Amino acid sequence: MSLAERVLGALMPCGRRSKWFVLAAWLILAAIAVPLAGGLAGAQKNEFTQALPSGAQSTAVAELADRFPGGNDLSGVVVYARDGKLTDSDLAKVDGDRARISALTGRDVPAAIAAEDGKALSLPVILDGDAKPRDIKEVRTQVEDGLPDGLEARLTGAAGDKLDSTDAFGGVETTLLYVAAGVVALLLLLIYRSPVLWILPLVVAGVTAELAKAVVYLLAVHAGMVVNSQGAAILLVLVFGAGTDYALLLLSRYREELRAHEDRHDAMKAALGKSSTTIAASAATVCLALLCLLAAELKSNRALGPVAAVGITCALLATLTLLPALLVLCGRWIFWPLVPRHNAPVADKPTLWARIGTGVTARPRVSWVAALLVLGALALGSMGVKTGLDYKHIYRTETGSVAGQQLLAQHFPGGAARPARVIVDAEDAAEAAQRLRVEGTAAVQKPRLSTDGELASLSVVLSDASNSPEAQDTIDRMRTAAAALPDAHVLVGGNTAATLDVARAQDHDRKVIIPLALAVTMLVLIILLRSLLAPLILVSAVVVSYFATLGASWLLFRHVFDWPAVDTSLVLYGFIFLVALGVDYTIFLVDRMREEAAHGTPREAVRRAFSATGGVILSAGTVLAATFAVLAVLPLVAMAEIGVMVGLGVLLEVLLVITVLVPGLATDIGRRFWWPNKLVRRSEGAADLHVQKNDNDAAQAPAGGPVRA
Repeated sequence: MSLAERVLGALMPCGRRSKWFVLAAWLILAAIAVPLAGGLAGAQKNEFTQALPSGAQSTAVAELADRFPGGNDLSGVVVYARDGKLTDSDLAKVDGDRARISALTGRDVPAAIAAEDGKALSLPVILDGDAKPRDIKEVRTQVEDGLPDGLEARLTGAAGDKLDSTDAFGGVETTLLYVAAGVVALLLLLIYRSPVLWILPLVVAGVTAELAKAVVYLLAVHAGMVVNSQGAAILLVLVFGAGTDYALLLLSRYREELRAHEDRHDAMKAALGKSSTTIAASAATVCLALLCLLAAELKSNRALGPVAAVGITCALLATLTLLPALLVLCGRWIFWPLVPRHNAPVADKPTLWARIGTGVTARPRVSWVAALLVLGALALGSMGVKTGLDYKHIYRTETGSVAGQQLLAQHFPGGAARPARVIVDAEDAAEAAQRLRVEGTAAVQKPRLSTDGELASLSVVLSDASNSPEAQDTIDRMRTAAAALPDAHVLVGGNTAATLDVARAQDHDRKVIIPLALAVTMLVLIILLRSLLAPLILVSAVVVSYFATLGASWLLFRHVFDWPAVDTSLVLYGFIFLVALGVDYTIFLVDRMREEAAHGTPREAVRRAFSATGGVILSAGTVLAATFAVLAVLPLVAMAEIGVMVGLGVLLEVLLVITVLVPGLATDIGRRFWWPNKLVRRSEGAADLHVQKNDNDAAQAPAGGPVRA
């Protein structure tokens, strides 16, 4: 053994001595990471401005709020209503609430505003901008307690939104952690049929999650990286899903090598040598695709990319170091009762994956055309997708603020709880107030001057509900009218304007990031496969799969879950996750195909590669789909849509694209699939002897993966 080989062996995490150093290093790392990870919740930035696009008028209005007295105050509206005219006891309840809310907030509460129909009153409530959720909850409790029979009261507006949002994300990390861990543990137990093996990937995923949270926390505090509640939730799901995927691929190779090597350390060394490039390439593809989000205009999109990339990087590091060390430490018995023995005879019966591979490669053109037709039919459903959830469907269940908004809209102008906010030069405020009285506005309130007297702020009540398309059209008319003011600087912001600006920024980000992510993914595949045609085919297959997933998801959302639209972020996030993760599984298969192509005909290379990887790909896809589906436990419709769409897309990828479409195309195209790789010029007859020698073993091997027929 050369000196270089000895040094390399000493550095491997699976060596007889080096495994102890690796485990000690991870123990130290975990001891440092766990306390830091606990600080991530406090480092999150969920402020209104963090969700807005850079350079938008609504963003500028929000950033100028602190120049006005009480500009950062948290406003709310309490609406009281009954089916008939309000009674004396109703009026007494409102007066009592007004006095008690004033005492709770330390702010004078203005007199209630009566609806024209005499059936409702609205009570404006102002809280400090840094009011805690418990302070808002005290107001809500006061409002809802002691109501006369038949009177309904709700807190809505920004204060109600903040309380509902806090409740939605309260304890979300703990919930996701437990649910994701439970799902992964159950699936690993079913996959490996071992009472102990599932523990190691789960332990590694748990440690990785703490490390990822710690790294994100440090970057947020010391490097200015932005993380919000949504990013923290997706971080956990990605770590458990992708980390378990990489673990399954390594375990599959390790199981194979245990049959070929008597010493488990040598087996792991061989497994790492054969799988680490594939795992690293897969992780690199996902990371680079996620980092394309840095080109986004929307701040929330930019924030997600680096956070998710940190999670994938930590999962890669743990899979290639901690997991191998733990596996060789435990020995072969960890696979009990299905322990892979050295030189153990293989079963005579071909596996399920060998039979599927044989069937697809026997009629490749029929297989890939059929798969393409199915995907194309599903993709037709994407033509009717509607984006932009209305206020009623932000949460999966009705919340107090949503119920209050609906109650308010029945008796007052639809935008009363969330007026548009306009900032203009103080000298132009009067003329601006006149010009802003366009179609769709109910009232323009008296301007308030900034502390320095240079700016004026106007509140404009819209006639329609604040998140309706009609209200957004009114915002456009207001901006057009304001732009006509000569030499005036007018900014139109507020809730409705922000929703409109976010939707337009999402449209911009889709047009920029989707082509960029495709180009990056294509480049990684070209480098990995040293081919041009194969990457083009694979990326095209994943894109077709994405549109099929979008169509199938829309049918589910509309006709099963009764959601009238998808969140504006879903099209972009769904694409990024499905393309990156879809290519991830494609790499698992195609890299093995390239390895086998050096020793056999194209048909045999595809069949043998699928026989070896089909089981682990299905297992990994099932785990990832299930972990993303965990997002559906959150009460937010947007998060549930991401979980359902990515979970469904991963299943379509592994069950149709990887199982039928790609093997069928590769077989039908033959060696030209690898153009211009040297494999194209390889004589198919040169490998006949190798094929004859190993063909029977390939059909009978246990598929190298954890799932068996």
